[in-house]
Amino acid sequence: MIAELLNTYGQSLMQAVLLHLEYTIVSVAAGSVIGVLLGILLSRFQILSRKIMPLLSILQTIPGIAFIGVLFILIGMYRISVIAALAVYAMFPVLKNTYTGLLEVEKQYKEAAKGIGMNQLQSLLQVELPLAANQIFAGIRMAAVYVVSWATLAAMIGLGGLGDFVYQGTASNNHVLILIGAIPSALLAILLSYLIDFVGKLPGRKWRKQA
Repeated sequence: MIAELLNTYGQSLMQAVLLHLEYTIVSVAAGSVIGVLLGILLSRFQILSRKIMPLLSILQTIPGIAFIGVLFILIGMYRISVIAALAVYAMFPVLKNTYTGLLEVEKQYKEAAKGIGMNQLQSLLQVELPLAANQIFAGIRMAAVYVVSWATLAAMIGLGGLGDFVYQGTASNNHVLILIGAIPSALLAILLSYLIDFVGKLPGRKWRKQA
């Protein structure tokens, strides 16, 4: 049974997995960079954060397919439309965790950094971000898991990925096709979650050894 399925769908499945992985990695990377930078900015300007954070929370409630649809109209039927939409959704958990993690850094560490002559940038890079690293990577892990599932929406505008199998299976009431799309998506989410969790613990261990 499995050999027959691999013979029939193996090549198209591999292409779908690679495209799905491309959507996920590129959008999570872009969203993480933007999220960390905005999280740092908002942690420095509390007045600004009180106005922007509620707005971002509202934007996060917009359904993914609606957002991709808007970008499809504005940009066109290109992969960048999917990546841009997924990057925005990936940004939210990273931004929130970066913002919260930096605010939760104890004042004594900041004062110690200042006391040994560090400027604000050095304190941020060498003290605050390492201490907030676990929480930041937790946000990135959350974003990756979300994006793996959201990336299936690309199939709805004909841009491939594992969503192709899910939607074809749903349309034809073919449970096998649905599982062929759903199982690899779940495995990708689990794999990326463990990988990011592992990488995310490295900065924390390094910082604790130095401390």
